[in-house]
Amino acid sequence: MMTEAHLIRPGRHGAIFGFAGWSGSGKTTLVEKIIAHISASGVDVATIKHAHHHFDADHAGKDSYRHREAGSRQVLVSSAYRSAHFIEHGDRGEPELSTLLDQLMPADLVLVEGFKSYPIQKIEIHRPSVGKPILYPNDDLVIALASDEQISDCPLPFFDLEDVAGIASFILMQTKLKQAS
Repeated sequence: MMTEAHLIRPGRHGAIFGFAGWSGSGKTTLVEKIIAHISASGVDVATIKHAHHHFDADHAGKDSYRHREAGSRQVLVSSAYRSAHFIEHGDRGEPELSTLLDQLMPADLVLVEGFKSYPIQKIEIHRPSVGKPILYPNDDLVIALASDEQISDCPLPFFDLEDVAGIASFILMQTKLKQAS
């Protein structure tokens, strides 16, 4: 059983809240809608997304790619509009969530997609049609469930996947970024 004392702390961020679920459950689509809804209310939102596969946001021919290929472990590209920080992990493996949080600039709320085994409060995104088991019985930090179908005997607060306003409000109240009205 995970206790509040074991939770990853937000550090210089206002709060951290996660979304967990199996691949194909609709996490990214829901998180995208939640980001838009919460940031429209004036909350400064940052995100961390876990990728289970090899990915590359930098491409051959770009200067930053050339720097990495030449051996630079970190490349920071910046313009008047945005910055991107590329870090090669090599054989050091994937960094811990707390390390990734430290790399973000301060934000009111950091939404974490994936990293389901990490000690943060989260909403489980579940689609029975994916054919995977429900996570919440084995994770006390899953504090609500969102699904496209009603889940019988679910003791947690339940949201339809399309209830973006309800889910966003729940997150803001749980993180104390909004008081219950």
